[in-house]
Amino acid sequence: MVQHDSEEKPLIEEDGSEASLTRRRKIEHIEICLDEDVQCRVPTMFADIEFVHNALPEIDKDNIDLTTNLLGLRASAPIIIAAMTGGHPQTFEVNKKLAQAAEELKIPIGVGSQRAAIEDSTLANTFKVVREEAPSVPIIANIGATHVKAAQEAIEMIDADIIAIHLNPLQEAVQPEGDCNSIGVLGHIRAIVDSVDIPVMVKETGAGISGEVARSLEEVGIDAVDVGGVGGTSWAAVEYFRAVRDGEEIKIQLGSDFWDWGIPTALSVIMVVDATELDVIATGGIRTGLDVAKALSLGAVAAGVAQPLLRPAVRGTVADVIDEVEKIIEGLKVAMYLTGCEALEELRTKPMVITGNLLIHLQSLGIDYSKYTRM
Repeated sequence: MVQHDSEEKPLIEEDGSEASLTRRRKIEHIEICLDEDVQCRVPTMFADIEFVHNALPEIDKDNIDLTTNLLGLRASAPIIIAAMTGGHPQTFEVNKKLAQAAEELKIPIGVGSQRAAIEDSTLANTFKVVREEAPSVPIIANIGATHVKAAQEAIEMIDADIIAIHLNPLQEAVQPEGDCNSIGVLGHIRAIVDSVDIPVMVKETGAGISGEVARSLEEVGIDAVDVGGVGGTSWAAVEYFRAVRDGEEIKIQLGSDFWDWGIPTALSVIMVVDATELDVIATGGIRTGLDVAKALSLGAVAAGVAQPLLRPAVRGTVADVIDEVEKIIEGLKVAMYLTGCEALEELRTKPMVITGNLLIHLQSLGIDYSKYTRM
């Protein structure tokens, strides 16, 4: 559990207000992700992709350049510290460590849903700390699609460079207090696009985005999609454990039944790249630099990492967070060296082999996988 001093406010405050319930969820989500096994049992499908080894790379690994452009913003590597938390007093230190790591590494960082701070302004500091500690890197704000009027407030709260609109219908469907009225969501997204003057991305929270959905999003003017695919943390599983705590039998069953629902990350990246011209971020089960390299080779512009950084951010130090990211960065460099790539864009030209369930899914969906194998 997240530790707190005896003189602090209770871990969970129950006053019946919407803000109190939102605050409660924030800390419960962290505790469950740390203390329970909430990983998807279905893989990302990146294991079904293999690079063709280049025994004569003819490059110097030390000269490999990971510098990238994320929606017009410079970053030292195509890795994003993905949205995790905020909105509870005890998340302040977590976001502070994550932001300090992002600033040290010069990589983008996203914040968790800012709804709690919009409902209760006393919680805004749990988000503002990210900009305070990471003044020179791209920061991604985060709101739900229905919070049209709050979009500008969320941006200003952290001086954001990008705003993400999160989609989480699966989580809402299995959450004890979930809202399953999705009528008009696309119109809300269009309204947010029209109301802000920074890039807008739409991100799923663990169930992936299809090509059809991505096309609809492209039509309303968004700039990027973060696929948030299957293979990492299952939010149905997180809500399963919340339901167990509360004795919600129907929600327990739903969380179990839909634990692995959705589109695996590698498949989702291909579906969106194949269907649109949008920039694509690959998040969902990214654990290694090799995963990142494969995502970039499929057409993603960056990859988001969350779960591997949560434990060091909560129970470790900033140095521990940096160490985890540096492992991924080094893995990406090795993958590029072994394929003869000095720059990130070269990954999209290198031959790959697609096998297993990913190949079966692509064939079933009628997607021409040969453009990705480049054989």
